[in-house]
Amino acid sequence: MPERRYVADALRTETVGGVVLLAAAVAALLWANIPAISASYDTVRDAHFGPAALGLDLSLQHWAADGLLALFFFVAGIELKRELVAGDLRDPRAAALPVIAAVCGMAVPALVYTAVNTAGGGSLGGWAVPTATDIAFALAVLAVIGTSLPSALRAFLLTLAVVDDLFAILIIAVFFTGDIRLPQLAGALAGLALMWLLLRTGVRGWYVYVPLAAAVWALMYNSGVHATIAGVAMGLMLRCTRREGEEDSPGEHIEHLVRPLSAGIAVPLFALFSAGVPLSGGALAQVFARPEPLGVVLGLVVGKTAGVFGGTWLAARFTRAELNKDLAWPDVLAVSGLAGIGFTVSLLIGELAFADDPRLAEEVKAAVLVGSLVAAVLAGVLLKLRDRTYRALSEAEELDEDHDGIPDVYEAGNPQYHLRMARIHEDKAAEHRRLARAAAAAAGSGGPGGNAEGAAGSSAPGDRPA
Repeated sequence: MPERRYVADALRTETVGGVVLLAAAVAALLWANIPAISASYDTVRDAHFGPAALGLDLSLQHWAADGLLALFFFVAGIELKRELVAGDLRDPRAAALPVIAAVCGMAVPALVYTAVNTAGGGSLGGWAVPTATDIAFALAVLAVIGTSLPSALRAFLLTLAVVDDLFAILIIAVFFTGDIRLPQLAGALAGLALMWLLLRTGVRGWYVYVPLAAAVWALMYNSGVHATIAGVAMGLMLRCTRREGEEDSPGEHIEHLVRPLSAGIAVPLFALFSAGVPLSGGALAQVFARPEPLGVVLGLVVGKTAGVFGGTWLAARFTRAELNKDLAWPDVLAVSGLAGIGFTVSLLIGELAFADDPRLAEEVKAAVLVGSLVAAVLAGVLLKLRDRTYRALSEAEELDEDHDGIPDVYEAGNPQYHLRMARIHEDKAAEHRRLARAAAAAAGSGGPGGNAEGAAGSSAPGDRPA
């Protein structure tokens, strides 16, 4: 159907996906804070369903965080694989700068959080919360505001965010994995091995891979390893290079199919059931009063900007890595602030880090929302200023006043260009003198002590510019 295709294509763009995600977050906040309906938010979010015999009797919130969000990480896995084999991460020299920026952009927020909570006597368990960047939100803000910015800036942010996702996945796998159940983990690994074998032998058909993927996810969930890791692993298995005669690689084709589900259903539903922080219950008031949420806000707003920008500058200064010639340091500063939009992954890590303290988890979620909003606003202002600068440069480069088909900026050393411009200005001067004489004649007088010619100025050749 044309309508369904139109919606799917729209959801594949960063702008629309970011707007849908923002709408879901706003809907969650309204639902959780409007007195007449706020009680139903907890009721719906905590409603359980699923086959208990398979260990999958989960609440809606857990289905969104552990199930639907696996689609998001599946797409992230495909993006990472594509960057590794066909994108910027394939060339170590080109990848060095955004990779170092991503690593520093995760390390510094963690240090900021640790410093704040060490000084304030807070829990160090949330150190990983401000380390994440929400790729959908960040790219959406860049797409909306940066219409005239260099394409290299988007490539830098995309590479940075993909590497950020990789390290976030590793953090979840290493630091937020519960008690490992070896039989289930062995079953999940066996399922992944079978999927790899089927992909390498060219077996096709959704009816083969969808049930197998569901089984791998369920086994991974029951193994104690966070279930989103299964999504990443399956995404990394797909081939993302094109063979002769192929329009798209299997990875590109599947990403094209799955991305609308991830951007339009999975991530918004996760936001809907995770971002509903009761603001009247004191969660928002505690953001700047308790060290844990304060560390998250400062980590996202200050730590991310300092880490990404500082890491990029240090790498360019002391290694062979070079900043793209199309970018300037103010561009890097703006996109560094944009990396402070944590949201999706930060909310997930916040839930995992403080699973045993629901009240503190709510306060940390509020901190993620506040920090991401502040980072988005500050980065948006910087991006708008840079966009205005690039728009002015673009307009200057396209200006062709002599209408010879060559922009004027490239003809500064051409004598014929200056002669053409002199004739154009002489013709304009003559036309303005004619209009002045006509205006003076219409007024009935050329002015006190003179005639229309005197008021308009002489048109003698000596008055004309040389």
